[in-house]
Parts: sequence; structure tokens; C-alpha cells
Amino acid sequence: MAQIPADDTAPLLTSRETRFAALALAVLVALQVIYAVIADLRTDEAYYWTLSKEYVLSYLDHPPMVGWLVRFGTAIFGDTSFGARFGGLLAMWIAWVILADIVWRVTRNRGAVVVAVLMPFAAPEYGLFASRIVPDAGLIASSLAMVWSLVRLTESNDGRWWLAAGLFGGLALLSKYTAIFLAPAILAFLLVPLWRARWLRSPYPWLAIIVALLVFSPVLIWNAQHDWASFKFQFIRAGADHGLSARTLGDFLGLQLALVGPVLFPVALAGTVLLAWRGYRRQHPAFILVSTCALVPFAYFLWKSLSLRIGDTWPLVIWPFAFAAAAINLDAMGGEGRSGWIARTAAPWAKVALVLGFVLNVAIFYYYSVSNFAVAARQDPVAKEAGYGEIAQRAKAAADKAGATWIATLDYRIYAELRWHLKDSIPVVQVNERSRFIGFTDTASAAMRSGIGLYVDSAPNDGNVMEKETPAVFRVVGQADRTWRGVVIEPFVFKTVTGWTPDLSPPPDSPFYRWRLLN
Repeated sequence: MAQIPADDTAPLLTSRETRFAALALAVLVALQVIYAVIADLRTDEAYYWTLSKEYVLSYLDHPPMVGWLVRFGTAIFGDTSFGARFGGLLAMWIAWVILADIVWRVTRNRGAVVVAVLMPFAAPEYGLFASRIVPDAGLIASSLAMVWSLVRLTESNDGRWWLAAGLFGGLALLSKYTAIFLAPAILAFLLVPLWRARWLRSPYPWLAIIVALLVFSPVLIWNAQHDWASFKFQFIRAGADHGLSARTLGDFLGLQLALVGPVLFPVALAGTVLLAWRGYRRQHPAFILVSTCALVPFAYFLWKSLSLRIGDTWPLVIWPFAFAAAAINLDAMGGEGRSGWIARTAAPWAKVALVLGFVLNVAIFYYYSVSNFAVAARQDPVAKEAGYGEIAQRAKAAADKAGATWIATLDYRIYAELRWHLKDSIPVVQVNERSRFIGFTDTASAAMRSGIGLYVDSAPNDGNVMEKETPAVFRVVGQADRTWRGVVIEPFVFKTVTGWTPDLSPPPDSPFYRWRLLN
């Protein structure tokens, strides 16, 4: 593959800047580890921990990789916050090593490599908050490895790298279904450059598809056994349309500014667009591949945000490729020797983004890990999910006092947090949405034969499905507030449940089986 020479007379980073970058990187990695140790699990993290306890091929709402990563960490460090988070954190660190090698192989510019590695650490969602468990950890590492394999293909012209790409592509699909958004980039990589005739005649790209499907087969088998339930849910969610809304578009763009960085977001996006322009104009395979991996999913989520609220983790696959593209573009501009305002300001703006990102990550760490004051706690995504430890202990005490031998919930978040904090010292059951728990181990039926359970839910909770659809008798036995730093986030109520035993394997037409999005 033809290389664009770096401009040795104008290095991207000076020696002093490189030393500062190394120090900043060491500090941010240390903060990630400390945060992973001391911060309690958020609701989705606790839910992924519960998934890791089950030995099934896949799950209704996620492919299995997230459970495997959590299980890997807890096997080493136990059922601790760090243990639950270690597998994902390790996957992210591996991802940044792969990112660095992609940029190095495309540019041979050490300054571009340093910039590319610093960018994710400067973005709060990939910096400090990379400590939390997300399915995207496996997705990012696997998808970067897939692109790395294809970059190796451009260097060697050895078709066997297609097979490696197929392997990592399958692992990406085992991590999160949004890996499918990378398919257009691979098609462009295959079809746009002049080599298309050669690779279309070669067996290797077609064998790569077979390899990917074989790796992804656990999910396919699980879905085939369960009426394609996971795929149905994903298609229903992807097809949801609530009408055009400037608010959801603004929420999406604002979220990117907050989680990627107010300067890094436009810097990375602009660099990606410019690299795509260079790549498609020159038919440069690596430029096309890296930039399109970012631009296609970004365009999709931007479009969907016109009618749907985009979750904070949905676009996580975008930005590692955008960081790589922006760093490669900086090198390409330096090699061209352009003197326009974009060429003159690109590198300074990238450095501003990195410095600001470092400051933001340190400030966020201080706020959540050191300070004791609260700002807009009820709107804070971290604070809104805090305080379940006290609720769990109060619920256990209420159960012991009432003679209850099992705990019932109607919300997966409460179910997961109670299980996490109580470590199965008393069975916790989400009695509705049982389609979530297909094939899971039954650890509660024996305890439920006692006849007394404890229903735990946020208040008010009257008129729920248990009260409407069952003969259960409820009696209030306690209340508690879920708080964060003295701010009441949510009131909870505890009620004994008698006269009814939940069916943990209800038929598909039962109101206790269906997940609301599959109704």
C-alpha cells in the first residue's frame, strides 16, 4: 500500500508534548482503575453481572460476549466491582493498542499514533467511563481487530487476512448487533479501489463471511430455538418511529458533545469527513475503510435521532474509528504541505481537544469519587442509578422480619441491583418479562414454596400487573428512600406477597412472559 510520507520538518508533537502525553495517559489509566474499584455498579452493569451467571448460548437482549467478559473478570477478582469490570476494561486497553497499530501501519508517524491513542482517553465515555461494563467493550476491540486485519491485507496483499477479518467480525457480532453497521465500510473497501476485480474473484472474502457466520453461530442457534426473539426485539426497536422531533436530534448531538468532548467531537468528525474525501478521491483502501466505519453508523444514528431517543452507548462503535481517521488525516495533511486555514489549525485544535479532555476526565473523577456535593442529582445519569445498596439492605431486613424467603420485582434494574448487593443471599425474581430469562437456572422455586415473598418497587406502585392479574395479597411492611449524597432520588416501598406463587416459565401469551417491546 502506498504510504503518504510524514513531514519530518514539522512533527505532529514535540518531544515535550510527547512526554506530557505519556504522563497524562498514565494518570488516566490509574483513574480508570481506581474508579473501577470504588464506584458501585450502575443498573445495566449489575444486569450484565446477572447475565454472566448463566451458561446459555445467548440472551434475549444481548449477544453473549458481555457475559463472558464479566465472567472472565469475576473468575480472577471475584464478585467485586473491579472483578465485574475487569474483562471489559482489559478489552478496551487491548482495543487502544490495536488502534495505535492501525494508525502506525497507515501513517508510519509516531506523533499520529500518540494523538490517536490519547483521543479515546480524552473522551469521557472512553476515558474514565470506560471503567463501566458495556457490551461495546468487546465490540470495539473486535471491530478494530477486524479493521486491523484488513489494513494488514493492504500491506501484504495476502488474501488470508480476509479470514482473520472474518474471525474478528464474528466476534464483533457476538458482542453487539451494531457491528452490522460496519458492513458498508467493508463493502466500500472491497469495491471502490481498483483491486475490486481481483478480490471479487478470490475465494477469501467469501470464506471470511463463512468464518464470521460460524463464530456468530451461537446467537443464530439460540434465536432459531426461540422463535428469533432477540432479532425481533432489535428490529422492533430499530424500526420505532415517534415522529420528527428536534428535541431528540438535539439530545443526540448534545450527548456526543458531552461524552466525546465539546472540542474533540467536532475535531474527530471533521477529520473523519476529510479523510473520507481523500480516500474516495484517491481510491485509498485504508482511508476508505477507517473513515466509512465511522461515518455510516454516525449517519444512521443522526437520522434515527430525528424520531427516536438514541441511547448513550449506541454510538460507541463510531468514535474509535473517528479518532483513528482524525489522526491519519492530520498526518495526510502534513504530508501534502497545504497552507490553508484547515491545515494550519487542525493540529492545534486537536491538541486543545486533548488537553481539555484530560482536564474534563480529572474533573469528572474528582466529582464522582472525591467530592461530597451534588449538582442536579435527579438529572445526573450516575446519581439517578445510585443508592441501591441501602435499598437492598433495607429490603433484606424487611424480608427477614416478615419471614419472607424470596423477593419479587417488576423491573430488571431493581432485580439486578438487588441481586448484585445481596449476592443471592435471598432469591430475587423479576416476575414479569420472563422472556428475558429463557434457559436461565431456576434458583427461586424452592424458596417461593414458603408462601411469603417481599415485593420491592419504587413508589407509588399500585395497579401493577401482579395486583391486576393475580390473586396475590399485599401488605405494606416498610418504606425507604434511595438517596445520593443526601438527595432523595426515588422512594421505595416493601410489601409482603401471599396467596400467589409466580410461574417462572409462563406461556408466551402470558402477561408475565412478554417483554413490553415484543407485545
